[in-house]
Order: sequence, then C-alpha cells, then structure tokens
Amino acid sequence: MNEIKEYHKITFAQPSYPNTFNSFARVNPNSTNHIPMNTSTAAYQTPIQPSPYSRKVIRITVAAMFFMAGLVFASWASRIATIQQNLSLSDAQLGAVLFALPVGLMLSLPLSGWAVNKIGSRKVLAIALSAYGITLISLGMVTHAYQLVACLVVFGLASNATNISVNTQAVATEGLYHHPIMASFHGVWSLAGFIGAGIGTLMIGINMAPAPHFMIIAAITVMTVILCLRYLHNDHTASDTPAFAIPDKALLTLGLIAFCSMVCEGAMFDWSVIYFKKIVLAEKAWMAAGYTACMCTMAFGRFVAESFSARFGLKRTLQVSGMLSAIGLLIAVLFPTLLWAIIGFMFVGAGISSVVPMVYSAAGKSTTMSPGASIAAVSTISFIGFLIGPPIIGFLAGAFTLRIAFVFIFVMAISVVVLATRAKI
Repeated sequence: MNEIKEYHKITFAQPSYPNTFNSFARVNPNSTNHIPMNTSTAAYQTPIQPSPYSRKVIRITVAAMFFMAGLVFASWASRIATIQQNLSLSDAQLGAVLFALPVGLMLSLPLSGWAVNKIGSRKVLAIALSAYGITLISLGMVTHAYQLVACLVVFGLASNATNISVNTQAVATEGLYHHPIMASFHGVWSLAGFIGAGIGTLMIGINMAPAPHFMIIAAITVMTVILCLRYLHNDHTASDTPAFAIPDKALLTLGLIAFCSMVCEGAMFDWSVIYFKKIVLAEKAWMAAGYTACMCTMAFGRFVAESFSARFGLKRTLQVSGMLSAIGLLIAVLFPTLLWAIIGFMFVGAGISSVVPMVYSAAGKSTTMSPGASIAAVSTISFIGFLIGPPIIGFLAGAFTLRIAFVFIFVMAISVVVLATRAKI
C-alpha cells in the first residue's frame, strides 16, 4: 500500500544511461547521422499528468498491456496453419492473403499518430487493444478467403495502433527508472508469445476450432484492459506538436535495422509451424515446436539484453543479435531435421530478441522529435517488415520451395549486422 501512495511526477525527460547508449554522445552533434540523445539538458519532453501510483504499479500495468498484445498475436499465429487448411489455401495464396496485414498497417498510420497526439496514448491503447482482441474472433469465424482479407486489414490496423501506443507508454515508464527497461517490456510480449503458442498447441491437440479459442483470448484481453486502464500514464495534454513529422536520417537508420529484424520475427510467427510441417516433416504434436522454441529464447534474450547492452554498447548488441539470427537460420535450412531445426529456431529467437526494444528505446530519446512521434516513425518502418516478411516468404515458397524462401530471412539477418556496423551509434 505504501507503493500505491507514492507520488511521482512523470515526464518523458530521461536520465542518461551510462555505457548503454554512450556511443551516441560521442558523435558530432552537427551531424544528421546520429540521434541527439538526452543528457543533462533533457530530451524532447512531452508532459504527462502526475500519477498517484508508484512506478512499480505503473510498470506492471504497462507490462500487462504488452502481455495481452503478444497473446493476441501469438494466438493468431499459432492457428494460421489450421485456417490455411480450412480455407484450402496454397502457400502462395496464403502469402497473398497475409498482405492484408500491411494494408491495415498503412491505413492506421495517419490515424494512430494523430490519435496519440490528440487524445493520448492511454485512450488509444485501451481502444486499440480491445479492438485487437475482438477482431481476433472474426479471424476464427471466416469461411472464405475474401473474408479473411477484410478481417486481417482491421487486425493490422488495430495491431499497429496498439504497437505505437503501448511503446509510447513504455518510454514514459522507462523515464521513471535510472536504467533501461524497454527490453523487459518486449520480453513480456515474447513471454506472452510463448504462452500463446502453448495454448495454440493445446487447442490444436484437442481439436478445438479457432473461433472458440479466439473468443477466450478476446474476453481475457478486454477484461485486462478494463482492469488496467486507470493505472496507465495519462499523457492527454494540450500540445502544439504536429501529428506528423519526417524522421531524420538517424531515425531512418534505426528503423531499417529494426525492419530487417522484424522480417525475421514475422517469418518466425507466420511460417515456423508450416516449415516444421512441410520441410521438417514433424508429427502433428511437434509442428509448433520451432515456434515455441523461438518464443522461449526470444523472451529470455529480452530479459538479459539490458545488462548486455549496458556492458557492450548498442552497436555490439545489434551486431551479435544479427549474427545469432543468421547462424540459426543456416542451421534450420541446412539441417531440416526435428532436433537441428529446433536448435536453429532457438538461435533465431535469441538473435531477434533485443533488436527492436533497443532501437525503440534509443528512438524514444531523440531530441528532434517527441517520444510518441519518434517511436511511431521507427515502429512503423519496422512493423512494415514484420508484416510484409511473411507474404514475401509465401511468394518465394510458391516460386521455389519454403526451404529456399528461408534463405531470404537469412539475408535480412545479415543485413542487421551490416547496417549496425555502418551506423554511427
């Protein structure tokens, strides 16, 4: 109860994190090739109304939002193979259908950025996350491909709005601490992915249809939003900040790094079960093993990423992450047996674990744009990779084989290493 009574005045002004992002501080401040990080003069500040709740309560609440967002998406991903089979879609057809997700994302861009600036990330998150869960039900009830396309457009719109608003909340929460905590929030998202994959595997095992499975997840999501809404940061304040702004070169670089990593992550979500079914030839009970292994190491990696980054720096963290993903994909492609494929997917999960949270955290400390705007810019670029990666894999699998299509993901992993090496971070 003492923690509840603590009073914290919350702003987006954040302390400098020693070692973690120190390479930014050494770059020529007149260059457009770096992100101006906040120092003692403070970063771009967005005022937030004072909260009567402790930082621990706020952190748990924001983590719960990340958890539900991860659970919703993992629930969908775990049943893609089932829905593909129910609708009799080929790999190429599935890839075409999955392009509806990026369409929804693009439609959400002018809406999400404007809404976060206009009514605050708290209200946007509550509305978007609730819609995210409810739309999940419709995905389980479709009977034709065109219905699936329409539902995925709405699903993609809600997904991106949730992504931008929850990360804006996370940056505000990180400002209450004297060390980076963004990766731990994304670790909770991955943990939810792991649990969602397990639930999906269970539902497949007991032959439960996607619709009732998704109804359960949607009900839990809406109830969680209702319970947690009051504890979120209230950042609805009058502001002259423009809803849209062109990101500078440094933010674009961070966005491209996250883009490549998110292509890998999206492929793991949407194609891992199918890869184990068609390439590894795993038995039904083991088809989700690769996805589960990837989610497990991704969650673990995000919980240890903060200490690794604090010791070795952002650049080295991104380089190691890209190499781990590349090694894992090579193992899975060259040795498509159950054991080796699981090991390969574990490496991929560890590799993609820290890229996005580290990039988001760095972007949120830009002095050229507000935290919400900078995160919206970087997360939008990265999330496009998350959504267009799976359809591209589908087209490549249709033109060649799914095994060869996974080489494209390997190229994206190597691109993370190249971009991080060349970037001035």
